[in-house]
Amino acid sequence: MKKKTIQNQFIRDNFIEKIENTSEIWDIIIIGGGATGLGVALDAASRGFRTLLLELADFSSGTSSRSTKLAHGGVRYLAQGNLSLVNEALFERGLMLKNAPHLVRMLPFIIPGYRWWEKYFFGIGLKIYDWMARKLRVGKTVLLSSQEVKNFMPNLRSKGLKGGVLYFDGQFDDSRLAINIAQTCAEKGGVLINYMKVKSFRKNKEGLICGVCVEDTINGKEYSLDSKVVVNATGVFTDDILEMNSAIKSSLVKASQGIHLVVNKSFFKGNHALMIPSTSDGRVLFALPWHGHLLVGTTDTPMEHHSLEPVALESEISFVLKNLSVYLDRKLTRKDVLSVFAGLRPLVTPSKEKGTKEISRDHKLMTSTSQLITITGGKWTTYRRMAEDTINEAIKIGALEDRKCRTTNLKIHGYLKPKKQYNHFDIYGSDARKIKDLAAKKPLWNEKLHPEFPNIKAEVVWIVRNEMALTIEDVLGRRLRILFINAKAAIEMAPEVVVLMAEELKMDSIWQTQQLQKFISTAQNYLTEPYFPTLKNLDISKTTNPKLKI
Repeated sequence: MKKKTIQNQFIRDNFIEKIENTSEIWDIIIIGGGATGLGVALDAASRGFRTLLLELADFSSGTSSRSTKLAHGGVRYLAQGNLSLVNEALFERGLMLKNAPHLVRMLPFIIPGYRWWEKYFFGIGLKIYDWMARKLRVGKTVLLSSQEVKNFMPNLRSKGLKGGVLYFDGQFDDSRLAINIAQTCAEKGGVLINYMKVKSFRKNKEGLICGVCVEDTINGKEYSLDSKVVVNATGVFTDDILEMNSAIKSSLVKASQGIHLVVNKSFFKGNHALMIPSTSDGRVLFALPWHGHLLVGTTDTPMEHHSLEPVALESEISFVLKNLSVYLDRKLTRKDVLSVFAGLRPLVTPSKEKGTKEISRDHKLMTSTSQLITITGGKWTTYRRMAEDTINEAIKIGALEDRKCRTTNLKIHGYLKPKKQYNHFDIYGSDARKIKDLAAKKPLWNEKLHPEFPNIKAEVVWIVRNEMALTIEDVLGRRLRILFINAKAAIEMAPEVVVLMAEELKMDSIWQTQQLQKFISTAQNYLTEPYFPTLKNLDISKTTNPKLKI
Protein backbone atom coordinates (compact mmCIF):
# COMPACT_ATOMS: atom_id res chain seq x y z
CA MET A 1 0.00 0.00 0.00
CA LYS A 2 1.35 3.40 -0.95
CA LYS A 3 2.14 5.55 2.07
CA LYS A 4 0.37 8.84 2.44
CA THR A 5 2.41 11.99 1.96
CA ILE A 6 2.53 14.20 5.03
CA GLN A 7 2.07 17.79 3.92
CA ASN A 8 5.00 20.17 4.43
CA GLN A 9 7.46 17.64 5.85
CA PHE A 10 10.98 18.00 4.49
CA ILE A 11 11.26 14.36 3.43
CA ARG A 12 12.60 13.33 0.03
CA ASP A 13 10.30 10.32 -0.45
CA ASN A 14 7.27 12.54 0.07
CA PHE A 15 8.53 15.00 -2.53
CA ILE A 16 9.22 12.17 -4.99
CA GLU A 17 5.58 11.09 -4.66
CA LYS A 18 4.52 14.55 -5.78
CA ILE A 19 6.46 14.41 -9.06
CA GLU A 20 5.17 10.92 -9.82
CA ASN A 21 1.80 12.49 -10.57
CA THR A 22 2.24 12.86 -14.34
CA SER A 23 -0.82 15.12 -14.69
CA GLU A 24 0.72 17.81 -12.46
CA ILE A 25 1.57 21.08 -14.20
CA TRP A 26 3.93 23.15 -12.10
CA ASP A 27 3.76 26.92 -12.19
CA ILE A 28 7.52 27.20 -11.77
CA ILE A 29 10.38 24.68 -11.94
CA ILE A 30 13.73 25.91 -10.65
CA ILE A 31 16.98 24.22 -11.66
CA GLY A 32 19.66 24.68 -8.99
CA GLY A 33 19.58 24.37 -5.22
CA GLY A 34 22.10 26.98 -4.13
CA ALA A 35 21.30 30.30 -2.46
CA THR A 36 19.80 31.78 -5.63
CA GLY A 37 17.65 28.79 -6.58
CA LEU A 38 16.42 28.24 -3.04
CA GLY A 39 15.58 31.93 -2.73
CA VAL A 40 13.61 31.79 -5.98
CA ALA A 41 11.75 28.68 -4.80
CA LEU A 42 10.87 30.28 -1.47
CA ASP A 43 9.62 33.45 -3.13
CA ALA A 44 7.49 31.44 -5.57
CA ALA A 45 6.04 29.09 -2.96
CA SER A 46 5.29 31.91 -0.52
CA ARG A 47 3.28 33.66 -3.25
CA GLY A 48 1.22 30.48 -3.60
CA PHE A 49 2.63 29.19 -6.89
CA ARG A 50 3.05 25.44 -7.50
CA THR A 51 6.81 25.29 -7.08
CA LEU A 52 9.37 22.56 -7.78
CA LEU A 53 13.13 22.86 -7.26
CA LEU A 54 15.58 20.29 -8.67
CA GLU A 55 19.20 20.08 -7.49
CA LEU A 56 21.88 17.92 -9.15
CA ALA A 57 23.75 17.23 -5.90
CA ASP A 58 22.98 18.37 -2.34
CA PHE A 59 21.43 21.72 -1.49
CA SER A 60 24.16 24.42 -1.41
CA SER A 61 26.81 21.84 -2.38
CA GLY A 62 28.55 24.35 -4.66
CA THR A 63 29.42 27.99 -4.15
CA SER A 64 26.69 28.58 -1.57
CA SER A 65 28.41 26.50 1.13
CA ARG A 66 31.87 27.95 0.44
CA SER A 67 31.42 31.67 1.06
CA THR A 68 33.20 33.95 3.55
CA LYS A 69 30.11 33.60 5.79
CA LEU A 70 29.37 37.33 5.66
CA ALA A 71 25.98 39.00 5.35
CA HIS A 72 27.33 42.36 4.32
CA GLY A 73 26.84 45.43 2.20
CA GLY A 74 30.27 45.14 0.64
CA VAL A 75 32.80 47.66 1.91
CA ARG A 76 34.90 47.25 -1.25
CA TYR A 77 31.89 48.15 -3.43
CA LEU A 78 31.61 51.36 -1.43
CA ALA A 79 35.25 52.14 -2.24
CA GLN A 80 34.47 51.51 -5.93
CA GLY A 81 31.61 54.00 -5.78
CA ASN A 82 28.90 51.40 -6.43
CA LEU A 83 26.47 52.99 -3.96
CA SER A 84 23.32 51.39 -5.37
CA LEU A 85 24.67 47.88 -4.85
CA VAL A 86 25.86 48.71 -1.31
CA ASN A 87 22.50 50.27 -0.49
CA GLU A 88 20.63 47.18 -1.72
CA ALA A 89 22.94 44.76 0.09
CA LEU A 90 22.76 46.67 3.39
CA PHE A 91 18.96 46.54 3.25
CA GLU A 92 19.05 42.80 2.57
CA ARG A 93 21.59 42.29 5.35
CA GLY A 94 19.14 43.90 7.75
CA LEU A 95 16.36 41.55 6.61
CA MET A 96 18.61 38.50 7.07
CA LEU A 97 19.40 39.57 10.63
CA LYS A 98 15.71 40.11 11.31
CA ASN A 99 14.29 36.99 9.65
CA ALA A 100 16.93 34.39 10.60
CA PRO A 101 18.50 35.58 13.89
CA HIS A 102 19.52 32.03 14.86
CA LEU A 103 21.97 31.96 11.94
CA VAL A 104 22.73 35.59 11.08
CA ARG A 105 24.37 37.72 13.75
CA MET A 106 26.14 41.01 14.21
CA LEU A 107 29.93 40.73 14.20
CA PRO A 108 32.41 43.47 15.19
CA PHE A 109 35.27 44.06 12.73
CA ILE A 110 38.51 45.94 13.16
CA ILE A 111 40.59 47.51 10.41
CA PRO A 112 44.09 48.16 11.81
CA GLY A 113 46.01 51.20 10.59
CA TYR A 114 49.78 51.20 10.23
CA ARG A 115 49.91 54.65 8.65
CA TRP A 116 48.66 57.72 10.50
CA TRP A 117 45.91 58.57 7.98
CA GLU A 118 44.40 55.10 7.55
CA LYS A 119 42.00 55.06 10.48
CA TYR A 120 40.58 58.44 9.47
CA PHE A 121 40.28 57.44 5.80
CA PHE A 122 38.52 54.14 6.54
CA GLY A 123 36.61 55.67 9.43
CA ILE A 124 34.93 58.24 7.17
CA GLY A 125 34.02 55.58 4.61
CA LEU A 126 32.53 53.31 7.26
CA LYS A 127 30.54 56.15 8.79
CA ILE A 128 28.92 56.49 5.36
CA TYR A 129 28.43 52.70 5.37
CA ASP A 130 26.55 53.03 8.71
CA TRP A 131 24.43 55.87 7.44
CA MET A 132 23.43 53.99 4.29
CA ALA A 133 22.01 51.13 6.40
CA ARG A 134 19.58 53.62 8.03
CA LYS A 135 17.18 51.95 10.48
CA LEU A 136 18.64 48.52 9.69
CA ARG A 137 22.10 49.55 10.95
CA VAL A 138 23.68 46.87 13.15
CA GLY A 139 26.27 48.92 15.04
CA LYS A 140 28.18 52.19 15.18
CA THR A 141 31.61 52.80 13.66
CA VAL A 142 34.24 54.00 16.16
CA LEU A 143 37.85 55.17 15.75
CA LEU A 144 40.30 53.32 18.01
CA SER A 145 43.69 54.10 19.47
CA SER A 146 46.53 51.61 19.02
CA GLN A 147 46.07 50.38 22.59
CA GLU A 148 42.35 49.85 22.08
CA VAL A 149 43.06 47.82 18.96
CA LYS A 150 45.53 45.65 20.91
CA ASN A 151 43.00 45.17 23.71
CA PHE A 152 40.53 43.77 21.21
CA MET A 153 43.16 41.83 19.21
CA PRO A 154 46.11 40.85 21.43
CA ASN A 155 47.64 38.69 18.67
CA LEU A 156 47.87 41.58 16.20
CA ARG A 157 51.34 42.84 15.23
CA SER A 158 52.18 45.85 17.41
CA LYS A 159 55.09 47.31 15.48
CA GLY A 160 53.98 50.43 13.60
CA LEU A 161 50.33 50.18 14.72
CA LYS A 162 48.76 53.67 14.72
CA GLY A 163 45.19 52.77 15.64
CA GLY A 164 42.21 51.40 13.80
CA VAL A 165 38.50 51.44 13.05
CA LEU A 166 35.77 49.35 14.68
CA TYR A 167 32.70 48.68 12.55
CA PHE A 168 29.93 46.08 12.39
CA ASP A 169 28.63 43.69 9.76
CA GLY A 170 26.66 40.46 9.64
CA GLN A 171 27.98 36.90 9.83
CA PHE A 172 26.06 33.71 9.09
CA ASP A 173 26.38 30.00 8.42
CA ASP A 174 25.75 29.72 4.69
CA SER A 175 24.77 26.10 4.13
CA ARG A 176 22.74 25.98 7.36
CA LEU A 177 20.75 28.97 6.11
CA ALA A 178 20.31 27.24 2.75
CA ILE A 179 18.74 24.21 4.44
CA ASN A 180 16.46 26.41 6.53
CA ILE A 181 15.36 28.34 3.44
CA ALA A 182 14.54 25.01 1.76
CA GLN A 183 12.54 23.93 4.82
CA THR A 184 10.66 27.23 4.83
CA CYS A 185 9.84 26.75 1.15
CA ALA A 186 8.48 23.27 1.91
CA GLU A 187 6.32 24.70 4.68
CA LYS A 188 4.84 27.04 2.10
CA GLY A 189 3.95 24.10 -0.15
CA GLY A 190 7.09 23.98 -2.28
CA VAL A 191 8.65 20.71 -3.43
CA LEU A 192 12.44 20.43 -3.36
CA ILE A 193 14.46 17.39 -4.42
CA ASN A 194 18.22 16.92 -4.22
CA TYR A 195 20.24 14.49 -6.33
CA MET A 196 17.95 15.09 -9.29
CA LYS A 197 19.62 15.69 -12.66
CA VAL A 198 17.93 17.74 -15.38
CA LYS A 199 18.79 15.97 -18.64
CA SER A 200 16.81 17.99 -21.20
CA PHE A 201 14.05 20.52 -21.75
CA ARG A 202 10.59 19.75 -23.00
CA LYS A 203 9.36 22.17 -25.67
CA ASN A 204 6.00 22.72 -27.33
CA LYS A 205 5.41 23.02 -31.09
CA GLU A 206 6.24 26.76 -30.94
CA GLY A 207 9.66 25.92 -29.51
CA LEU A 208 8.86 27.30 -26.07
CA ILE A 209 10.02 25.45 -22.97
CA CYS A 210 7.15 23.70 -21.22
CA GLY A 211 8.97 21.41 -18.81
CA VAL A 212 12.01 19.25 -18.12
CA CYS A 213 13.11 15.62 -18.27
CA VAL A 214 15.00 14.55 -15.16
CA GLU A 215 16.75 11.56 -13.63
CA ASP A 216 16.87 10.60 -9.97
CA THR A 217 20.59 9.90 -9.54
CA ILE A 218 19.90 7.80 -6.45
CA ASN A 219 17.97 5.07 -8.29
CA GLY A 220 18.16 6.02 -11.98
CA LYS A 221 14.41 6.57 -12.38
CA GLU A 222 13.41 9.19 -14.97
CA TYR A 223 10.53 11.68 -14.97
CA SER A 224 8.96 14.00 -17.53
CA LEU A 225 7.63 17.14 -15.83
CA ASP A 226 5.41 19.94 -17.17
CA SER A 227 5.76 23.57 -16.11
CA LYS A 228 4.55 27.00 -17.14
CA VAL A 229 7.97 28.54 -16.36
CA VAL A 230 11.47 27.11 -15.96
CA VAL A 231 14.22 29.04 -14.13
CA ASN A 232 17.94 28.40 -14.56
CA ALA A 233 19.63 29.25 -11.24
CA THR A 234 22.73 27.07 -11.49
CA GLY A 235 25.57 29.50 -10.72
CA VAL A 236 28.82 28.49 -12.42
CA PHE A 237 26.89 25.82 -14.35
CA THR A 238 24.64 28.46 -15.97
CA ASP A 239 26.19 28.05 -19.43
CA ASP A 240 25.75 24.27 -19.30
CA ILE A 241 21.99 24.71 -18.91
CA LEU A 242 21.88 27.44 -21.57
CA GLU A 243 23.74 25.09 -23.94
CA MET A 244 21.13 22.41 -23.21
CA ASN A 245 18.49 24.88 -24.35
CA SER A 246 20.26 26.06 -27.51
CA ALA A 247 23.75 26.70 -28.82
CA ILE A 248 25.26 29.79 -27.21
CA LYS A 249 27.69 32.10 -28.98
CA SER A 250 29.59 33.19 -25.88
CA SER A 251 29.70 32.38 -22.18
CA LEU A 252 27.42 34.30 -19.85
CA VAL A 253 29.37 33.29 -16.75
CA LYS A 254 33.06 33.10 -15.95
CA ALA A 255 34.21 31.27 -12.84
CA SER A 256 36.47 32.92 -10.28
CA GLN A 257 37.85 30.77 -7.49
CA GLY A 258 38.06 31.91 -3.90
CA ILE A 259 39.57 29.83 -1.12
CA HIS A 260 39.34 29.92 2.67
CA LEU A 261 41.58 28.44 5.34
CA VAL A 262 40.49 27.43 8.82
CA VAL A 263 43.01 27.47 11.68
CA ASN A 264 42.98 27.24 15.46
CA LYS A 265 41.38 30.21 17.21
CA SER A 266 44.53 30.68 19.32
CA PHE A 267 46.08 32.58 16.40
CA PHE A 268 43.56 35.35 16.90
CA LYS A 269 42.09 35.53 20.36
CA GLY A 270 38.99 37.60 21.03
CA ASN A 271 35.58 37.92 19.42
CA HIS A 272 36.40 40.53 16.81
CA ALA A 273 37.07 39.91 13.13
CA LEU A 274 40.00 41.37 11.22
CA MET A 275 39.49 43.13 7.90
CA ILE A 276 42.59 43.78 5.81
CA PRO A 277 41.45 46.41 3.25
CA SER A 278 44.19 45.82 0.68
CA THR A 279 46.34 42.73 0.18
CA SER A 280 49.25 42.33 -2.23
CA ASP A 281 46.78 41.84 -5.11
CA GLY A 282 44.45 44.64 -4.01
CA ARG A 283 41.72 42.39 -2.59
CA VAL A 284 40.11 42.51 0.82
CA LEU A 285 41.13 39.74 3.25
CA PHE A 286 39.09 38.68 6.27
CA ALA A 287 39.95 36.69 9.40
CA LEU A 288 36.75 35.78 11.25
CA PRO A 289 35.83 33.79 14.35
CA TRP A 290 33.63 30.92 13.13
CA HIS A 291 32.40 27.88 15.06
CA GLY A 292 35.18 28.24 17.63
CA HIS A 293 37.89 28.52 14.96
CA LEU A 294 39.40 31.19 12.72
CA LEU A 295 38.24 31.44 9.09
CA VAL A 296 40.55 33.29 6.70
CA GLY A 297 39.93 34.29 3.08
CA THR A 298 39.57 34.93 0.25
CA THR A 299 41.34 34.83 -3.13
CA ASP A 300 40.29 35.72 -6.66
CA THR A 301 41.63 33.30 -9.27
CA PRO A 302 40.11 33.14 -12.77
CA MET A 303 39.30 29.54 -13.72
CA GLU A 304 38.87 28.06 -17.18
CA HIS A 305 36.80 25.12 -15.98
CA HIS A 306 34.19 24.54 -13.28
CA SER A 307 33.39 21.49 -11.17
CA LEU A 308 31.27 20.36 -8.23
CA GLU A 309 34.38 19.89 -6.12
CA PRO A 310 36.92 22.67 -6.83
CA VAL A 311 40.34 22.32 -5.21
CA ALA A 312 42.47 25.06 -3.66
CA LEU A 313 45.66 25.83 -5.57
CA GLU A 314 49.02 25.85 -3.80
CA SER A 315 49.53 29.46 -4.87
CA GLU A 316 46.22 30.45 -3.24
CA ILE A 317 47.07 28.77 0.05
CA SER A 318 50.48 30.49 0.12
CA PHE A 319 48.88 33.84 -0.73
CA VAL A 320 46.44 33.72 2.20
CA LEU A 321 49.04 32.51 4.70
CA LYS A 322 51.54 35.16 3.62
CA ASN A 323 49.11 38.08 3.66
CA LEU A 324 47.59 37.23 7.05
CA SER A 325 50.96 36.50 8.70
CA VAL A 326 52.01 40.10 8.03
CA TYR A 327 49.39 41.20 10.57
CA LEU A 328 50.02 38.57 13.25
CA ASP A 329 52.66 38.30 15.97
CA ARG A 330 52.91 34.59 15.12
CA LYS A 331 53.48 33.30 11.59
CA LEU A 332 50.96 30.91 10.05
CA THR A 333 52.22 27.84 8.19
CA ARG A 334 50.61 25.05 6.14
CA LYS A 335 50.81 22.75 9.16
CA ASP A 336 48.49 25.08 11.07
CA VAL A 337 45.69 24.71 8.51
CA LEU A 338 42.89 22.44 9.76
CA SER A 339 40.80 22.72 6.62
CA VAL A 340 40.95 24.50 3.27
CA PHE A 341 38.00 24.82 0.92
CA ALA A 342 37.50 26.37 -2.49
CA GLY A 343 34.42 27.91 -4.07
CA LEU A 344 33.66 29.20 -7.55
CA ARG A 345 31.97 32.58 -8.00
CA PRO A 346 29.71 32.94 -11.05
CA LEU A 347 30.89 36.28 -12.47
CA VAL A 348 28.68 37.66 -15.20
CA THR A 349 30.36 38.64 -18.45
CA PRO A 350 28.94 41.50 -20.56
CA SER A 351 26.38 40.33 -23.11
CA LYS A 352 24.93 42.04 -26.18
CA GLU A 353 22.27 39.44 -26.80
CA LYS A 354 18.77 40.80 -27.08
CA GLY A 355 16.59 40.09 -24.07
CA THR A 356 19.33 40.38 -21.48
CA LYS A 357 18.36 42.55 -18.54
CA GLU A 358 21.01 43.80 -16.15
CA ILE A 359 19.44 44.28 -12.72
CA SER A 360 22.72 45.61 -11.29
CA ARG A 361 26.45 45.19 -11.83
CA ASP A 362 26.23 42.27 -9.46
CA HIS A 363 23.56 39.99 -10.94
CA LYS A 364 21.74 39.48 -14.20
CA LEU A 365 18.31 38.28 -15.22
CA MET A 366 17.90 36.99 -18.76
CA THR A 367 14.98 35.45 -20.66
CA SER A 368 15.78 33.46 -23.81
CA THR A 369 13.61 33.28 -26.93
CA SER A 370 12.41 29.87 -25.73
CA GLN A 371 11.34 31.56 -22.46
CA LEU A 372 13.99 30.02 -20.24
CA ILE A 373 14.61 32.47 -17.39
CA THR A 374 18.21 32.65 -16.18
CA ILE A 375 19.28 34.38 -12.97
CA THR A 376 23.00 34.46 -12.22
CA GLY A 377 25.78 36.42 -10.55
CA GLY A 378 25.02 38.16 -7.30
CA LYS A 379 26.01 37.16 -3.79
CA TRP A 380 24.50 35.47 -0.76
CA THR A 381 23.41 38.69 0.93
CA THR A 382 21.16 39.70 -1.96
CA TYR A 383 19.63 36.25 -2.59
CA ARG A 384 16.15 37.40 -1.54
CA ARG A 385 16.13 40.43 -3.85
CA MET A 386 17.41 38.34 -6.75
CA ALA A 387 14.57 35.90 -6.14
CA GLU A 388 11.99 38.69 -6.07
CA ASP A 389 13.21 40.02 -9.42
CA THR A 390 13.13 36.51 -10.89
CA ILE A 391 9.59 35.68 -9.83
CA ASN A 392 8.33 39.06 -11.02
CA GLU A 393 9.77 38.12 -14.43
CA ALA A 394 8.29 34.60 -14.20
CA ILE A 395 4.82 36.06 -13.63
CA LYS A 396 5.09 37.94 -16.93
CA ILE A 397 6.64 35.08 -18.92
CA GLY A 398 4.27 32.40 -17.64
CA ALA A 399 1.15 34.59 -17.57
CA LEU A 400 0.78 33.75 -13.88
CA GLU A 401 -1.49 35.56 -11.47
CA ASP A 402 0.17 38.81 -10.36
CA ARG A 403 0.89 38.21 -6.68
CA LYS A 404 3.07 40.41 -4.51
CA CYS A 405 6.35 39.25 -2.98
CA ARG A 406 5.96 38.03 0.62
CA THR A 407 9.54 37.37 1.71
CA THR A 408 10.50 40.78 3.12
CA ASN A 409 9.24 39.91 6.59
CA LEU A 410 9.05 36.12 6.25
CA LYS A 411 10.65 34.31 9.20
CA ILE A 412 13.00 31.52 8.13
CA HIS A 413 12.56 27.98 9.52
CA GLY A 414 14.24 27.67 12.92
CA TYR A 415 13.61 31.34 13.73
CA LEU A 416 14.66 31.98 17.32
CA LYS A 417 16.16 35.07 18.88
CA PRO A 418 19.73 34.24 19.95
CA LYS A 419 21.00 33.95 23.48
CA LYS A 420 23.99 35.94 24.67
CA GLN A 421 25.91 32.76 25.51
CA TYR A 422 26.75 30.82 22.34
CA ASN A 423 25.95 27.11 22.20
CA HIS A 424 26.64 24.81 19.26
CA PHE A 425 22.91 23.90 19.17
CA ASP A 426 22.09 27.53 18.26
CA ILE A 427 22.43 26.82 14.52
CA TYR A 428 19.27 24.70 14.72
CA GLY A 429 17.22 27.53 16.19
CA SER A 430 13.83 26.30 17.37
CA ASP A 431 14.71 22.75 16.23
CA ALA A 432 17.40 22.45 18.92
CA ARG A 433 14.85 21.45 21.55
CA LYS A 434 13.63 18.58 19.36
CA ILE A 435 17.19 17.28 18.92
CA LYS A 436 17.73 17.34 22.66
CA ASP A 437 14.47 15.43 23.09
CA LEU A 438 15.81 12.78 20.69
CA ALA A 439 18.98 12.43 22.74
CA ALA A 440 16.96 12.09 25.94
CA LYS A 441 14.99 9.15 24.50
CA LYS A 442 18.07 7.13 23.62
CA PRO A 443 21.20 7.64 25.79
CA LEU A 444 23.46 6.31 23.01
CA TRP A 445 22.48 9.29 20.86
CA ASN A 446 23.73 11.68 23.52
CA GLU A 447 27.32 10.55 22.96
CA LYS A 448 29.82 12.84 21.24
CA LEU A 449 30.90 12.14 17.67
CA HIS A 450 34.45 13.32 18.37
CA PRO A 451 36.32 14.37 21.53
CA GLU A 452 37.29 17.74 20.03
CA PHE A 453 33.75 18.72 19.02
CA PRO A 454 30.49 19.13 20.99
CA ASN A 455 28.28 17.51 18.34
CA ILE A 456 26.34 14.43 19.42
CA LYS A 457 24.88 11.43 17.59
CA ALA A 458 21.32 12.69 17.93
CA GLU A 459 22.21 15.51 15.53
CA VAL A 460 23.04 13.01 12.80
CA VAL A 461 19.75 11.18 13.35
CA TRP A 462 17.84 14.48 13.21
CA ILE A 463 19.67 15.61 10.07
CA VAL A 464 18.91 12.41 8.18
CA ARG A 465 15.27 12.39 9.27
CA ASN A 466 14.51 16.08 8.81
CA GLU A 467 17.15 17.76 6.62
CA MET A 468 17.30 15.41 3.62
CA ALA A 469 20.95 14.39 4.05
CA LEU A 470 21.81 11.31 1.96
CA THR A 471 25.61 11.09 2.15
CA ILE A 472 28.35 11.45 4.77
CA GLU A 473 29.43 14.66 3.05
CA ASP A 474 25.90 16.07 3.34
CA VAL A 475 26.08 15.55 7.11
CA LEU A 476 29.69 16.40 7.93
CA GLY A 477 30.14 19.02 5.22
CA ARG A 478 26.96 21.06 4.92
CA ARG A 479 24.87 20.23 8.01
CA LEU A 480 27.45 19.97 10.82
CA ARG A 481 30.22 21.91 8.97
CA ILE A 482 33.00 19.71 10.45
CA LEU A 483 34.59 19.02 7.05
CA PHE A 484 34.96 22.77 6.55
CA ILE A 485 36.38 23.30 10.04
CA ASN A 486 38.71 20.34 10.63
CA ALA A 487 38.91 17.85 7.77
CA LYS A 488 40.96 15.28 9.69
CA ALA A 489 38.41 15.26 12.52
CA ALA A 490 35.64 14.85 9.94
CA ILE A 491 37.37 11.73 8.57
CA GLU A 492 37.64 10.36 12.10
CA MET A 493 33.93 10.99 12.69
CA ALA A 494 32.85 9.36 9.44
CA PRO A 495 32.63 5.71 10.59
CA GLU A 496 30.19 6.48 13.38
CA VAL A 497 28.23 8.88 11.19
CA VAL A 498 27.81 6.32 8.39
CA VAL A 499 26.52 3.73 10.85
CA LEU A 500 23.90 6.12 12.19
CA MET A 501 22.91 7.06 8.65
CA ALA A 502 22.67 3.45 7.52
CA GLU A 503 20.34 2.63 10.39
CA GLU A 504 18.05 5.53 9.45
CA LEU A 505 18.19 4.99 5.68
CA LYS A 506 18.04 1.19 5.92
CA MET A 507 21.27 0.74 3.96
CA ASP A 508 23.63 -2.26 4.06
CA SER A 509 27.33 -2.63 4.87
CA ILE A 510 28.32 -2.36 1.18
CA TRP A 511 26.75 1.10 1.01
CA GLN A 512 28.50 2.07 4.24
CA THR A 513 31.90 1.02 2.93
CA GLN A 514 31.37 2.85 -0.37
CA GLN A 515 30.28 5.97 1.45
CA LEU A 516 33.34 5.89 3.70
CA GLN A 517 35.74 5.42 0.82
CA LYS A 518 34.16 8.24 -1.18
CA PHE A 519 34.11 10.63 1.76
CA ILE A 520 37.72 9.94 2.74
CA SER A 521 38.76 10.61 -0.86
CA THR A 522 36.77 13.86 -1.05
CA ALA A 523 38.08 15.06 2.30
CA GLN A 524 41.64 15.08 0.92
CA ASN A 525 40.69 18.22 -1.02
CA TYR A 526 40.20 19.96 2.33
CA LEU A 527 43.63 19.02 3.71
CA THR A 528 47.06 20.51 3.07
CA GLU A 529 48.66 17.13 3.83
CA PRO A 530 47.14 13.76 2.75
CA TYR A 531 45.40 11.70 5.41
CA PHE A 532 44.39 8.29 4.09
CA PRO A 533 43.76 6.05 7.11
CA THR A 534 42.60 2.54 6.41
CA LEU A 535 39.11 1.55 7.48
CA LYS A 536 40.69 -0.51 10.25
CA ASN A 537 42.54 2.53 11.58
CA LEU A 538 39.26 4.39 11.64
CA ASP A 539 38.15 1.96 14.36
CA ILE A 540 35.02 0.80 12.58
CA SER A 541 35.07 -2.36 14.71
CA LYS A 542 33.93 -0.28 17.68
CA THR A 543 30.94 1.29 15.98
CA THR A 544 27.43 0.45 17.11
CA ASN A 545 26.59 -1.50 13.95
CA PRO A 546 28.15 -5.02 13.88
CA LYS A 547 27.64 -5.22 10.10
CA LEU A 548 30.41 -2.70 9.51
CA LYS A 549 33.39 -4.76 10.69
CA ILE A 550 35.87 -4.61 7.86
